[in-house]
Amino acid sequence: MKLSDPSSDIHHTRSAKGKIRSSVKWFLVMWIVLIALGVTGTYYYSNHLQQQMINQLQVHTQHQIDALKNDYEKQLTTISSEVAALQGQVQSFNELLTFTKDNASNKTDNSNKLYTQLSEVKKQLEALQKKMDLLK
Repeated sequence: MKLSDPSSDIHHTRSAKGKIRSSVKWFLVMWIVLIALGVTGTYYYSNHLQQQMINQLQVHTQHQIDALKNDYEKQLTTISSEVAALQGQVQSFNELLTFTKDNASNKTDNSNKLYTQLSEVKKQLEALQKKMDLLK
């Protein structure tokens, strides 16, 4: 026969329920803390990836801008040299035309040919000048 005190059973049951409730509370608190840490870590990691991507895009864009600038400068240099060459030709044609006008007689019409060549060179010079203006 077992003698048991009913008051000791109630006390034992209440303390077991208290321990269970306490451990459940700690378990829930730990899960909430872990979830909050996961959300915070995800937020900071996504910001880090975003910043990294922005930096890569800036570097890539700067490289493209530099390449376009170099190409533009090359084209501008080429067109400038062509314009200078054409201006030299125009000058020599002008000198030749002046000489021909001074020495022309009524029998020959060489000055007309020189005027035609000069107008063609001027047209080419104007076309190159327009290209140069577009590049500027």
